[in-house]
Amino acid sequence: MSDQVMIPNVPMASIIAMAVSLVVSVGLPIVLCILVYRKTKARISGFFIGAAAFVLFARVLEQILHALVLGAAGTAITGNIWLYTLYGGLAAGIFEETGRYLAMKLCMKKSLNKQNAIMYGVGHGGIEAILLAGLACVNNLVIAVLINSGQAPMLLSVSGVNESVYQQALGQLMVVATTPSWLFYMVGLERISAIIFHISASYLVYLAVSRKKPLYYLLAILAHFLMDAAVVAAGRYLPVLLLEVLLLLGSAVFGFVIWRMYRKEQVPTA
Repeated sequence: MSDQVMIPNVPMASIIAMAVSLVVSVGLPIVLCILVYRKTKARISGFFIGAAAFVLFARVLEQILHALVLGAAGTAITGNIWLYTLYGGLAAGIFEETGRYLAMKLCMKKSLNKQNAIMYGVGHGGIEAILLAGLACVNNLVIAVLINSGQAPMLLSVSGVNESVYQQALGQLMVVATTPSWLFYMVGLERISAIIFHISASYLVYLAVSRKKPLYYLLAILAHFLMDAAVVAAGRYLPVLLLEVLLLLGSAVFGFVIWRMYRKEQVPTA
């Protein structure tokens, strides 16, 4: 282990980008919740049901599956980009859309209408943004402040009692310090795309439940699979900025189609 490691200061442009992505990741779900409530009178409970369903199905049950499957398969899946894309996309699609379906069918049985379905989507996509992107932004900001205040050596000395922990801490500090500033904006941009998608997919699943047409549920799984697969597969071949722009455009098109469907449904079902 080296006692003298030079870690460059984090540029102010990077700190600003982290802060902007944090505001987007945490603020956008809150703003959307307020807007949907005021514009449609949807129930706030839909937001929390969506958030809870995401945590249960995506952060608990799906992670258990990953631990079992990837632990047993080893690099047979993770070492093959196409197999990993297929597995990851299907797992995310099946777990999250099934979570939507069951939450709407069981927890929103007496209040399910198109307005509350949109609120559910805000909660589902919103808590994902807060837990995945928001906390990551907070972590990066804390590291940036510690580096720029000259406390990086202290952090490394604490972790230095163990070589692997030391290298992990050093790597995390160096990533925050050396990542191009503009890349930190991609965190917020990705969350915008994801929230648009989750709101749109929630409306599809709402149609599956309210109209008793499983085809809409299957379409939501397919759309989820395609989006996640695009992130994993295309991420290997496309520049990050181009990938995020394409994802935003794809989510916007998907959202526009769903918006037209939403507008045509004039009479709520519940």
